Amino acid sequence: MLQIRWHGHACFEITDTQTIVTDPHDGKSIGIPTPMVHGDIILVSHDHYDHNSVKTVEKDQSKIITEPRKRTIGMTTIKGFSTFHDEDGGEKRGENIMYHFISDDIQFLHAGDLGHVLDEKTIDAIGPVDILFVPIGGTYTLDAKHAWDLITKLKPKITIPMHYKIEGLSLPIAPVDDFLDVATFPVIKVGNEIDIEKSELPKDPEIWVFTL
Repeated sequence: MLQIRWHGHACFEITDTQTIVTDPHDGKSIGIPTPMVHGDIILVSHDHYDHNSVKTVEKDQSKIITEPRKRTIGMTTIKGFSTFHDEDGGEKRGENIMYHFISDDIQFLHAGDLGHVLDEKTIDAIGPVDILFVPIGGTYTLDAKHAWDLITKLKPKITIPMHYKIEGLSLPIAPVDDFLDVATFPVIKVGNEIDIEKSELPKDPEIWVFTL
C-alpha cells in the first residue's frame, strides 16, 4: 500500500518502503504551511525557490535528484526528461525536469513547472503513466487548456492537478476551478492524503483533487 500526501504547490509526499518528496518549498516564502516531511528521495524539477527548498525536507542519507539520468534507488526507479519552464526553449524561465518514477509498481510522472506542449517523441519516450502530477495554474506553467492537451496525450489513469492558487498562496496563478470547469473525467476530492495500490487504479480516468 502506497500513500500520497499533498504539501501544497508542486510538493507531494509519496511513501511506500521509501518516502519520495517532489519539488519542496519552505512554506513561508509563498504563504502556505511548511511541508512537515523528510524524504529518502527528493526530486527537484528546477532551481526556483518555490520548488528547490531541499533543506526543508532533507535528512541524513537523503538522495537529492536534480538531473535527468536514469537510476534506481532502493525499490524506486527514476528517469528524468529534460523540458522547459516556458514556451521559448527556456529563454524566459530556464529548464525543467519531469520525473517518471515507479513505486509499488505504480508509474508516476511529476511534470514540475512544465511550460510548453510536449512533442510526440517525448510522449513516446515517457511511456505509460498511471498517475500524473500536472501544473495547471498558468502564468509560469501550463494553463488549464494546455494541461488538458498533455492529459489527452499521456492518458494517465489518475490526474492530480498542482501549482494553482490556494488560500494564502502569494503567487499570481489561476485557481483549480479553471481546470475543473473543463474536466471531462470524474472529479474525486480526496482530502490531504490517500492510500492506493496498483490493483485499485481506476479502469476509466479520474481527476483527484487534494486539499491542505
